[in-house]
Amino acid sequence: MPFAIDYKETAMKDFAAAFYKSKQWQHTRSAYIKSVAGLCENCLKAGIYKPGEIVHHKTPLTPQNISDPQITLSWDNLELLCVTATVKLMA
Repeated sequence: MPFAIDYKETAMKDFAAAFYKSKQWQHTRSAYIKSVAGLCENCLKAGIYKPGEIVHHKTPLTPQNISDPQITLSWDNLELLCVTATVKLMA
């Protein structure tokens, strides 16, 4: 086990919990993963084919923007990352 953290549990903020459980997010997340063939976009840039696991918001969600679909649901603000790429990004 390379990482002893549960990213999904530690990264979800209380203000965003309802959003991440919403049907809109679940649909957007699923469609986005399919659109990038399920591969980590960071690794792919380096020529590495590795499954992505986390749909990351490039502009972080905040209490101020959680209701803005241009931030929360726009594919322009999303990227699919593997756990390794996510941990590096969060470091």
